[in-house]
This record gives sequence, structure tokens and C-alpha cells, in this order.
Amino acid sequence: MLTGAIANAVHTGDAMPRSSVLLFSGLFLLLAQPAFAVSDEIQVYSGEVMPVGEVGLTWHNNYAFDGTKTPDFPGGLVDHHAYSSVTEWAYGVTPWFEAGLYLPLFAHSSNQDWTYNGFKLRALFVQPDNGDKDFYYGVNFEFSWNEKVWDTKANTGEIRPIIGWRLGERWSITFNPILDNNYEGFSRLDFAPATRLDYKIDETWTVAAEEYDDFGELRGFAPANQQSHALWGVVDYTGNPISIEAGIGFGLTSATDSLAVKLMLISDLTGPHGLFAD
Repeated sequence: MLTGAIANAVHTGDAMPRSSVLLFSGLFLLLAQPAFAVSDEIQVYSGEVMPVGEVGLTWHNNYAFDGTKTPDFPGGLVDHHAYSSVTEWAYGVTPWFEAGLYLPLFAHSSNQDWTYNGFKLRALFVQPDNGDKDFYYGVNFEFSWNEKVWDTKANTGEIRPIIGWRLGERWSITFNPILDNNYEGFSRLDFAPATRLDYKIDETWTVAAEEYDDFGELRGFAPANQQSHALWGVVDYTGNPISIEAGIGFGLTSATDSLAVKLMLISDLTGPHGLFAD
């Protein structure tokens, strides 16, 4: 029944039935991945998708100026002075569904030099026209294939609910109560929420404060000094054919990188103002 509802909605381009969305989300609550400090993606999802038939690209770049000096697991990457990067490809399937591919995912660290770390598939389901709504929502699913230096598990995943409110014309707040897991059951899901408060200066510039946390597994949160908490200051530039998101993050616990930066280069490759526009 669920498969039929999804297939019918994709075929017609109509909004996906809410009952199917809820059931689909419930099934995927058992599929996610454990968090780690060296990350391919430092971003809060706002629930907007590529227009139907268009291709987009986001190039994520992250660097830890002052990171943790012990790997999360034997053979893993050391965060201190580590650079990680991935190109994220996106395709608008329907007004409520965007498919994505993260490839290649690579890094450079002090203990492993250059490494290829795997790839991810992404499925993002949203309320159509989220960008025009005062209340916006969606859910994103990711499925990862990891190399041994990136994760102890070859196959992991993520479920990322998206909830947000626009407060007038300039302010908005977005919450992603992320659940990560390594396919070992509901109690082993890892709660790693991300939150963003942004202020739109004009049509080109936005400034934001972001918080990224990792409390640990649902069966029992980690001690406070083993949890990860970081605050980020972020600036967004909206341009054609390339938009930019840049930020600097400060760790609040000993288990978090003390100082890190991110740079995202974004283009709607085949859109009317993209790099390969007609």
C-alpha cells in the first residue's frame, strides 16, 4: 500500500499523502548512523528542494583549526588540522521529493593523509513550496557506504526531520532533530540535533547562528563531558550562478573540535541562473 501511494504520487506529481509520509518516516526511524567529529556536512536543512527536472550541486568543505587529537575509534581520522570535503548532487523529482548523491567524500588528516571515505544516497521529502510558507517541514533520509577510516560500520544512515518557522519577513528558526544509527536497534539511535536562527539582511545576504549537538544514544545519553556541542556563526550570500555559505564554529566541550570553519559553494547547475543555464 505504501509503495503504491509513493509510486502514484511520483507519477502524478501530486503532494504525497500525509498518512504515507508518517508511515514512511516511521519505517526509516530504524535506519541511521553514529555521529563523529570529522564531518562531511555541517548544515541545517530548511526543507527546500530543487525545481522539478533541475540539477544542483553543493560543494562542502570543512577544516578543524583546533580539533580533537584522538580518533573516535582505532584507525579513524584525527580531527586536528583535518580537512573533509564532499560534492553533493541534487535532482528535483517532484515538488515534494529531491534525490541526492554525495560523491566523492574525501579527507586529509594528520594520521591518514588523503583518504577516500565512501558515498551517500539521500532522499528528501518536503511540503511543496516550503520557501513561501511561514511554517515549513520535511524529512530527509541518508544511506551511507563507509570506508574503514570514516566509520566502524560499512553501512549507516540518518533520519533528519525538518521543522521551521518564519517570524515576519526577516527572521526564521529551523530545527533538525536528527537521529543517527548503525542499524543496531531503536535504543541505539544517536540524538544529534541541529538548530539555526537566521536574519535576512536583504535578498543577497543572511546571517545566522547555528548549534550542533550530539547527546548520545537514546538508551542513555553520554556524560556531559563526552557530549558534543558547538556554536557557529554563519554568513550566506545568494548569487548567480554561485551562492556561498561560510561559517566558523566553536566547541563547548572537550569532546568537540574547539575551532572549525566551513565553506559551501552552491549552484543550481541547470536552472535559469545556474552554471550551465541555456
